[in-house]
Amino acid sequence: MVDATQDAGSTAALFASFNAKAGAASKASTAADTQDRFLKLLVTQMKNQDPLNPMDNAQVTSQMAQLSTVTGIDKLNVTLQALSDSMVSSQSLQAATMIGHGVLVPGKGLDLANGAGFGGIELAQSVDNVDVAIYNQAGALVRNMQLGAQQVGLVNWQWDGRDNSGASVADGSYTFTLDAARAGKKVDAAALQFGMVNSVTQGAQGVELSVGNLGGIALSQVRQIL
Repeated sequence: MVDATQDAGSTAALFASFNAKAGAASKASTAADTQDRFLKLLVTQMKNQDPLNPMDNAQVTSQMAQLSTVTGIDKLNVTLQALSDSMVSSQSLQAATMIGHGVLVPGKGLDLANGAGFGGIELAQSVDNVDVAIYNQAGALVRNMQLGAQQVGLVNWQWDGRDNSGASVADGSYTFTLDAARAGKKVDAAALQFGMVNSVTQGAQGVELSVGNLGGIALSQVRQIL
């Protein structure tokens, strides 16, 4: 199943590459057409000018400079678009290699399977303690976990599937909240949800990953690949 999805992702990236080249060629042709029309207009203007009041060199030089500027801008736009299309294709290929891997993305969901659940935290500064509170689908508190002092950055944590009394709970979907503190003051902590990458999609909004039950997740939202 994973191999088939990877093949589909590679094929999509290949088509994206072909489309990018075709789009660049089309824009280059448009720039050439603009230059031809400008030259024809200038030649026509010179042919039909008033013999008693012909265009001086300054006017011709000015219009040629305008033509050069327009042509340069068109070529720059074509180059930038080609770079953008190339980056999208590269992102698709990069994302395809993530299929079958676990990732941490923003979210407060927690899946317990075979007595193990995984989550993450993103801290903007070091903290003295982080309290993780886990709830079941009914909203009842199941477990409090004290993670202690943590450094700034990403923090991974694991739940053993036991409640506060030490009893094992059923596998399934849970949620969690975070409470981080430094010197007795609350500190912002971003909750990260663990999920497996199932497939990759390239849409109008860019490359998206299908992560577990979360649906489409933008590649930019991935905080860590595990």
